[in-house]
Amino acid sequence: MKNTLTTCLWLNAEAEEALQLYTSLLPNSRMGAIQRHAADSSFGTKKGDVMAASATIMGQDFMAINGGPMFPQTEAVSFQIHCDTQEEVDHYWDNLLVGGGKPSQCGWLKDRFGVSWQVIPTILEQVMGGGDNAARERVTAAFMSMQKLDVAALRAAAAG
Repeated sequence: MKNTLTTCLWLNAEAEEALQLYTSLLPNSRMGAIQRHAADSSFGTKKGDVMAASATIMGQDFMAINGGPMFPQTEAVSFQIHCDTQEEVDHYWDNLLVGGGKPSQCGWLKDRFGVSWQVIPTILEQVMGGGDNAARERVTAAFMSMQKLDVAALRAAAAG
């Protein structure tokens, strides 16, 4: 057995649908095996219903299980997508909101499955990790007022 770490998402009943969205949207991604219930159960599942699905997403192993509503997703765990351009930010932001997602502040959103994402331009990481405290303060003030992050506005704030 290989020594790996797999992220497992507990979803209500959308395991396959969620992984299909993520693999269609993110590069270096593909669906894996789908596990189905072998028989009807007293828990309300029917023979053939999806129990779990696996995928590789951006080169990382994922599993999603249809575990029911008792453990909903929270912002305590989120996935960051690092983007070089506004076009990339727009692409991921817009597609993750399709079908009932909810935008939040500072580049955060929840997709229609309740999974939290951060769509982050690399300019933000560069400025926040740099040594220019004044630029960091300006950029922080700028992104705190945004939902979807605006690359041009962040660059302007960094420049002063």
